[in-house]
Amino acid sequence: IKAKGGLEGDPDLQFLLKGGDLLKVKSRSWRKTRFFRLNDDCKTMWQQTSKTFKSDSGFSLEDIDSVRYGRQTEGLRKYTDLSVEDRCFSIIFKSRRKNVDLIASSKEEAKRWVSGLEKVITGMQNLNRQQNTEHWIYNCMRKADKNADNKMSLKELKHFLRQINIEVDDSYAEMLFKKCDRSQSGTLEGSEIKHFYDLLTYRDEIDVIYAKYASTNGQMSSGDLLDFLQYEQREPVSSEYVQKLIEKYEVDEIAKQNKCMSKDGFLMYMNHEEGSIFNPVHKGIYQDMRQPLNHYFISSSHNTYLMEDQLKGPSSTEAYIKALMKSCRCVELDCWDGANGEPVIYHGHTLTSKVLFKDVIKAIKEYAFKTSQYPVILSLENHCSVEQQKIMAHHLTSILGSALLTQPLGYQMPTTFPGPEELKGRFLIKGKRLNKLDATFNNNTTEDEDSVSEEDEAAELKEAEQKPKEKSSNKIKLAKELSDMVIYCKSVHFSTFEHSRDNHNFYEMASFKESKAMNLAENSATAFIHHNMDKLSRIYPAGSRTDSSNYNPVPLWNAGCQIVALNFQTPCKEMELNQGRFLPNGKCGYMLKPEFQRDPASQFDPKNLSVGPWLQKKTLHVMIISAQQLPKINKDKQKSIVDPLVRVEIYGVPADNASKQTHHIENNGFNPTWNTDFQFTVHVPELALVRFVVEDYDAASHNDLVGLYTLPFTSMQNGYRHVPLLTKRGSLIPSAGLFVHIMALDG
Repeated sequence: IKAKGGLEGDPDLQFLLKGGDLLKVKSRSWRKTRFFRLNDDCKTMWQQTSKTFKSDSGFSLEDIDSVRYGRQTEGLRKYTDLSVEDRCFSIIFKSRRKNVDLIASSKEEAKRWVSGLEKVITGMQNLNRQQNTEHWIYNCMRKADKNADNKMSLKELKHFLRQINIEVDDSYAEMLFKKCDRSQSGTLEGSEIKHFYDLLTYRDEIDVIYAKYASTNGQMSSGDLLDFLQYEQREPVSSEYVQKLIEKYEVDEIAKQNKCMSKDGFLMYMNHEEGSIFNPVHKGIYQDMRQPLNHYFISSSHNTYLMEDQLKGPSSTEAYIKALMKSCRCVELDCWDGANGEPVIYHGHTLTSKVLFKDVIKAIKEYAFKTSQYPVILSLENHCSVEQQKIMAHHLTSILGSALLTQPLGYQMPTTFPGPEELKGRFLIKGKRLNKLDATFNNNTTEDEDSVSEEDEAAELKEAEQKPKEKSSNKIKLAKELSDMVIYCKSVHFSTFEHSRDNHNFYEMASFKESKAMNLAENSATAFIHHNMDKLSRIYPAGSRTDSSNYNPVPLWNAGCQIVALNFQTPCKEMELNQGRFLPNGKCGYMLKPEFQRDPASQFDPKNLSVGPWLQKKTLHVMIISAQQLPKINKDKQKSIVDPLVRVEIYGVPADNASKQTHHIENNGFNPTWNTDFQFTVHVPELALVRFVVEDYDAASHNDLVGLYTLPFTSMQNGYRHVPLLTKRGSLIPSAGLFVHIMALDG
């Protein structure tokens, strides 16, 4: 019905529907012609080999992350020549599914495939939630209509109900069927299917809210809607704003002329961003971006080059692209001497594969600023010989060009960091430096040293294996060319906060292993917070996390640590919290820390909450009302219907950590209703994250995840709100959502 996303008759769409042959590339020797086309549902691609006509040999457009024109993947760069650059394109997936690398017969054809796919994917994303509901329902109806006669028998209806997650007993199915079969033909057709659809999408809870405020001939006048927004949603809005909402969402032209909102228009509004739990004001950049760099939490990745585990998994430029496209602003590069004089990146002393340093820098240059303009820190863990360090410096200079920061901003020695705004589009190198930063303003400085002590993860692992008397000998020679590129992020060894305060400049920063950092955050939080008011701190996962698991970043954010590095490739609760923390402010990878973590007079201690500006105690009332269209978890089992429950979790200072859950509802993922009330006390809202988790209850084993959503407490809107749901990998589940009522009250 709406599958074409408004592209009916579009030449690019026609091109995709017709399809054509493309050369699929998997290695130097594996190149085979495959016929690709867009299926008529405009939602799935079909690929056919010369021998088979396997209908399942394809993929859904919803699974595509992006389409890249040119030789923009490792595979194409490795297995094809520069001469075919303009005929190449790749399809990148959201999951761990391998990229599909393709060569078209001409430049024009390649561009046609790329622009066509991008257009259809964008069209799908633009189908708003209301339309998504519609095309999802109709799509399921078509699947259930076994004999494709546009009529539905009772048997097909039951199959359809199972498709949309509703288990019904025979008598109920029959009753619903008879109610819709007005022509008494034994099948549903035309308007009867529409009636059936209306019964299915009926939202009783929305009706109740609408009826309460619709006091003008059964509709909401602009005055009624203003009352609803001010009283229920606690939004201090004007009548002009209300008029804009009616213009934007009312579907009935007569209601629109009368400056009223019909029930359909109201449902439309409730399903869009103004009706979302996430405050739309926080969607774009809304914070002051001119504060010193160390006053922000910075989205950061650990061993960014790894796609999987830490011991034997592949290293890849793709892992950097994925992290940067999630607005990660600090990536890590473990650099080692490689063959033919070219430095490589991999996890030293392990079997992880190697990737060329220069290829990584090219990928970073290409993708660093696509989702955020704010600076990217390249954290170098350098194990190279002086010769290859010089090659590294050459690659950084020649590839990154003027975007690479090679001297402090301004004309005199700085006393504090510049802000993200001043550093837009720039790369900062974090690493060892042979001398103080003042040397950049003093050309006569001579180097009296060429080596620095080696403190980093690899050194720690090596140290653990050494005898005590050998430990002091860990020195590494440093090339001046590389040393001079380190400006605002000079790596130094940490001993105590007092030592740092007395001996280190603002730009000298330490890296802490998670256990050391957790210990400091637990036992010396106030000192740690003050240390982070002047300097940057980077935290990294323990070496024992060989499976690339993650630690909880929240206690470290509570202690004001900026660069809390996580394994971005691992879908887990810790990464979901990171995604939630950096959801506001344009998802730019920088979040301004609360004032009490930046003010030198502050005595904030997350564990012992004395009176202070941080204490803004709120009572949070959350009512979990209902859910819509929760996806099936086990799609293979014919009769697998979700038994959903909802858990609400708070993460913040220790006193605020809490979790409460609803009962489970049997056999209904389509429109389960709970109407369950929860109450939480939140003492430090500025550091709190709220997480909604929907699970499929299983009495015999571990509950399966259905979907989740995390956002900062301070970005929540009050009132009746829709909560979008994401997969564990962070992609939006198009039609699913929770419906809740939120009220955060003082005290």
